[in-house]
Amino acid sequence: MNTLISALKRTPKRASALIAMIAAAIVVPAALFAWGPDRPTYTIEEPANHVTFNSITNNPAHGDERNFVQIKEASAGNGTYAEEVPLQAGKEYEVFVYYHNNAGTNLNDAAHNYKGIALDTAMRVQMPGSVKAGEKARFTGIVSASNATPGQVWDEAYGTTGSDVALRYVQGSATIHNRGAINGATLPDTLASTGTPLGYNALDGKVPGCNEFSGYVTFRFKVDQPNFEVTKQVSNAGKNTFTESVTTKPGEQVEYKIQYKNTGTTQQNDVVIKDVLPNGISYVAGTTKLASSASNGQYAAVADGVTARGINIGSYAPAGNAYVKFTAKVTDNSQLEKCGLNTLVNTATAETNNGSKSDTANVVVSKECVNPKDIKVCDLTSKKIITIKEDQFDAKKHSKNLKDCEAGKITVCELASKKIITIDENKFDASKHSKNLKDCETTTPPVTPPTTPSELPKTGAGDGVAAALALGALVASASYYIASRRLLGN
Repeated sequence: MNTLISALKRTPKRASALIAMIAAAIVVPAALFAWGPDRPTYTIEEPANHVTFNSITNNPAHGDERNFVQIKEASAGNGTYAEEVPLQAGKEYEVFVYYHNNAGTNLNDAAHNYKGIALDTAMRVQMPGSVKAGEKARFTGIVSASNATPGQVWDEAYGTTGSDVALRYVQGSATIHNRGAINGATLPDTLASTGTPLGYNALDGKVPGCNEFSGYVTFRFKVDQPNFEVTKQVSNAGKNTFTESVTTKPGEQVEYKIQYKNTGTTQQNDVVIKDVLPNGISYVAGTTKLASSASNGQYAAVADGVTARGINIGSYAPAGNAYVKFTAKVTDNSQLEKCGLNTLVNTATAETNNGSKSDTANVVVSKECVNPKDIKVCDLTSKKIITIKEDQFDAKKHSKNLKDCEAGKITVCELASKKIITIDENKFDASKHSKNLKDCETTTPPVTPPTTPSELPKTGAGDGVAAALALGALVASASYYIASRRLLGN
């Protein structure tokens, strides 16, 4: 490649002289690389009989012309052009695109109706805006002419990267190189979009056939890698000893400091810093300050909002940075969440057009708690006096009036004995007792009261004789009855 470029600069305007002076150059088998379309090929000894571009396979200075796009690092020598190069963030690279009308030189004259001169010759290049890690960046050069067969030809070269990068075309870097009057002219940036005309003595699209009218275009691109970092630190107020974590007391103030730094290779605009305070820490109004190059590195007051929607701190070139600082207050002892150590984590975020990143800082504060004392209460459910911790008292379950657990006396029916008894109210058992006293009433048979005779009985001697006679008659009658039954055989 270095041989070709040097030859183009030094060689007289005669094809025979050019071939004689150009030494062997880089020769790369075209089949190994992507080019197109598939087309008839020619040689230096037997050029084409019509306009066609980059189809000679044995160009002494270039080799196989179908492989006509190559890349190198911009600061490297011309001998380092290659089909594939590793891309590094922050570096600039140069792309080489060769063009050659392969029509025989004898076809350029009036006798041949100028059929060897390419018309409306133009070049266009394509490149990606970004490349993912592990992928290849494809750089494509396209050469066309209205009377060429085929109408356009193209070739590719590649860049590789191990990380995500952005590719930026360097405006004003496209230059044409040939032996004509336009050698060294700057081409418009449309080279990387719609394309730009080529030529020999003017950028008029006319390129005669033969090696002496060939040339090449170079342009540059830069590899950018947008990146940044954000760090968050905290200090006890007024101490200016910023670290990742501080220990303080309830009700004390702390200062937070947030640093943003552009660690990439491209400018980042409208950077926003936002801070999210944890429960237990509140922002102190009017304390936000910003230090950047715009303030000569000195802190200057800015509007509140860093702990709400965030604040826009401006735009930063690579290596640019800024600091945001503000004051916050730790809540009092009673509002801390738990007894003992509480770690309050604060998160700061930098938002850019290339994404967002966050970092944290901690405030450690101890909550003092008095151990609750034991108290005796009446358990309203069991009506028993129990001992609990003072902070466990629940008015729905407990009473501090112990008399609420004193047992009252009630009269019940004892179901087993059917007796009415008096017991403590809390000893009442529905399976043994009844509060309905009628359940103890017993049923007794009715008593028939004696009747009073209408006449008083007589107790004289006559009555006693009569009674004796009557009794004797009754006995006699019975004896007769028995004897008569025997006679009858009964």
